[in-house]
Amino acid sequence: MRADLRLIACTVILGTPLSAQDTPDSAISWLSDSLSTPRTAPRRDEPAATPLTGTQVTVMPLGQTRRDAVGLLSSRLTGLPSDTFAGVDPRRVADLIANLPPDALPAMQDLVLMLMLAELDPPRAAADPDTLFFARVDGLLRFGALDQAQALLERAGATDPQAFRRWWDTSLLTGFDTRACDAMTANPGVAPTLPARIFCLTRSGDWAAAALTLDTGRALGIISKQEDALLAQFLDPEMFENLPPPMAPRPITPLAFRLLDGIGETPSTAGLPLAFAVADLRPTTGWKSQIEAAERLTRARALDVNRLLALYTEGRPSASGGVWDRAAAIQKLDTALIAGDMAGVADALPQAFTRMQDAGLLVPFADLYGERLSHIALDAPAAALALRVGLLSPAYETIAASATATMPRDAFALAIAQGNFDVPPPPDPLSQAINDGLTGTPPDHLTRLAESERLGEALLEAVSLLADGADSDPQDIADALAFFRSVGLLDVARRMALQLLLT
Repeated sequence: MRADLRLIACTVILGTPLSAQDTPDSAISWLSDSLSTPRTAPRRDEPAATPLTGTQVTVMPLGQTRRDAVGLLSSRLTGLPSDTFAGVDPRRVADLIANLPPDALPAMQDLVLMLMLAELDPPRAAADPDTLFFARVDGLLRFGALDQAQALLERAGATDPQAFRRWWDTSLLTGFDTRACDAMTANPGVAPTLPARIFCLTRSGDWAAAALTLDTGRALGIISKQEDALLAQFLDPEMFENLPPPMAPRPITPLAFRLLDGIGETPSTAGLPLAFAVADLRPTTGWKSQIEAAERLTRARALDVNRLLALYTEGRPSASGGVWDRAAAIQKLDTALIAGDMAGVADALPQAFTRMQDAGLLVPFADLYGERLSHIALDAPAAALALRVGLLSPAYETIAASATATMPRDAFALAIAQGNFDVPPPPDPLSQAINDGLTGTPPDHLTRLAESERLGEALLEAVSLLADGADSDPQDIADALAFFRSVGLLDVARRMALQLLLT
């Protein structure tokens, strides 16, 4: 019987194409290595893109849908023209996506996520028709938007090794590993690695075959010492009961994370790529870890802010400092708002505002409370804070229409919110750059890209100009805002301007 099982294990290993045993570009190494180290950004004096020639056009059979064209948001929902990426070089766009800042302004991040999810015409010039698709998926995963990436992969089809490997990693972190293993069992040729197949044998309850596959992998020399130690302890934890836990591999992979979690040695996600934070949203994770993970993902706009609010208000903070102070401040403000206690709101707002601002969560805070605060009559200084929060919320235009300001900065912000760009800006470089952007002419090179069916490329370049937020070069701020306004993205330009000014 043991010999028969060993033969089965050899068949599982050797029956898989060699390409599946190698290490192709995939989310396994990607999540912790290649995309956690940004590529060198292009210099300002570099050409905007590589010129396209007719020899780069890829011929495809009529009626065949390219994955580059797959999306979750229609042009009707995004407002983007269908030819947004039609004229781009996909490799250039992939480089721009890979270099996007992980801590961009929320309005920029919202725009980027929309571009990643948009259903648009594929690039006409593409040596690899999947280049843009995988760049978009990788961008979503790097920002922790795993649900969106998983949905995009499933809609496009994850039946080849490159797509399946990303879908597999995503499934491990979102808790759908059983479904991923079922898919691998049905199509073993797409299995990412031998350890993945061993893991799936355990998920199906075939621990004996898993152990023999591991033993055969050792004999064939295709299991590393780190993988061996981790899998062996996962398969038989009692044998290692009095021994120290295995070392986590560097970089850690979603599978290694899942194996360590299975033996009770779940790694902290604090120092790991953002995608791993999704695993901490499980109800089995401690409350503090859930809040910290939700905060990271909310900053990247990958998580609905109401999920963060639910975690903040889930229980009574058991300590002070950090997340506990934020949870206590939010609970105090939320309770006062629900009770209609204006004095309580005025008392709670300054602390909640400061806590969330210090954590880089002021815009999500405004998403939650900006409009609600605008309906409450507050005395200064709480009224000034409520106005600031309101102008950072989605209802900024409505709130600005009935508000008054006493400070020059607030008056300038109100004018931006109402689309009145004739109000003189305060005498500081940031305000002047914002004013120049909202009233000036966009840079020629971005305009030329937009007019050449390369709007998506131009938008990503404009986003890159604001990589340092309010610390960006004033000319870059002006150029980016002017371009967004010139292509009809006035709401994006105004939201970015308000966030630059008020956060």
